[in-house]
Amino acid sequence: MKDAIGVVPGLAVILVGDKKDSATYVRNKKKACESAGINSFEVRLPEESTEQEVLNAISAFNDDASVHGILVQLPLPSHMNEQNILNAVTIEKDVDGFHPLNSGRLAMRGREPLFVPCTPKGCIELLHRYGVEIKGKRAVVIGRSNIVGMPAALLLQREDATVSVVHSRTKNPEEITRQADIIISAVGQPNMVKGSWIKPGAVIIDVGINPVEDETSP
Repeated sequence: MKDAIGVVPGLAVILVGDKKDSATYVRNKKKACESAGINSFEVRLPEESTEQEVLNAISAFNDDASVHGILVQLPLPSHMNEQNILNAVTIEKDVDGFHPLNSGRLAMRGREPLFVPCTPKGCIELLHRYGVEIKGKRAVVIGRSNIVGMPAALLLQREDATVSVVHSRTKNPEEITRQADIIISAVGQPNMVKGSWIKPGAVIIDVGINPVEDETSP
């Protein structure tokens, strides 16, 4: 990568606690960095760390010229203020796109965020690569998280889709979903979307990861 852009990018990851799924994500990010020729930096802090300790780690990476992107692995322990921590990442290094300035730019017409959350951006990229027309289509996003659901809805609006968001307080979600030409499901609930909710020819992207028991296994 240095030959291509004249510098070796650096990606820093901060992991708090010992959640297995979070550790897996961090490990995969490190492998991806190695494959792409990106320097990988990592700080692991125990579950009982203070919010200030996390902020100190972010501040150090903000000031480090060899670090070009900072990822704070979510979720954070419940005793920490997640928004305070995400706000501490300088906007130029907010490669997750979670800083409120990046989120605000994503929501505004005529403004471009420096970074967009990768999972919803990947959903739009999938639609483009498979030749799915978005403009003028009815799209439904199931879930309204700051990480996937809301950014996905905003990106679909930028592509001139007519977008509805289905969430836990939505009445008759099946009726709304059944009208959709494009469905992006991002919920932590397995088997929520039934086949009867989907009209023939609709395009579906499921980004929810939910463990389910295998009834066929002994």
